[in-house]
Amino acid sequence: MGAMFRSLPAAVLVSLVVTQIAIFTTTIYLHRALAHRAVTLSPGVARLCRIVTWTSTGIRPRQWVAVHRKHHAHTDTEGDPHSPVLLGYAKVQFGNALLYRRAITRETVARYARDLPADRWDRALFDHALLGLAIGVGGLCVLFGPWLGLAAGALHAASYLLLLAAVNAIGHTWGRRPSPNRATNLQWLAWLTAGEGLHNNHHAAPTSARLSLAAGQFDPGWWVIAALRRLGWAQVRHTGPRVKQPAPLAA
Repeated sequence: MGAMFRSLPAAVLVSLVVTQIAIFTTTIYLHRALAHRAVTLSPGVARLCRIVTWTSTGIRPRQWVAVHRKHHAHTDTEGDPHSPVLLGYAKVQFGNALLYRRAITRETVARYARDLPADRWDRALFDHALLGLAIGVGGLCVLFGPWLGLAAGALHAASYLLLLAAVNAIGHTWGRRPSPNRATNLQWLAWLTAGEGLHNNHHAAPTSARLSLAAGQFDPGWWVIAALRRLGWAQVRHTGPRVKQPAPLAA
């Protein structure tokens, strides 16, 4: 028992590293690449992200994408799956995972993620969430021992769920609104969520690969995307709000 408690600081450190890897994968792969097509990743990087998503979160990408796109289609109005304006801050912050599960219906996936049909790898592996999570936790146990691995896995699950929920709960309740939408910007939350805390910016320019749109804003997820682009492993759609061009004058 004493050895287990001496391992707790190490478990916390391991869980923080795993959580940040999962969050970077969520924002770059699930959010910016799949949900909004703001980034196109090379096949190798996309496959790696798919595996990391499966083993660290158990998320089925097409389901996550469908719920997120529905959120954008009905932001803070009837039909939004996880709006603190409609449901209250606490329900979204602490029950966001359940709200996601309730929102995942066949109709929602068919409507909002029809461009992401299940393939043979989904049917064989990636649709089996518990298998992916078992592999992820099992890997931690092999690398760090059973007690530390299990503790790190549990802490990772709690911190990942709470941080991603905070983007929806805190990010639609408190913070700055430089653009006219209900979402908010919180730089401290952006540091913890690979840029996702710049949520007002994202709702202002959802297809922008970069979430930092003004001086003094920092988007760690964009730094990774920029590095991938320099290596030729990612293509970027654009990096700011789309500006409507004036109509040409008649001749």
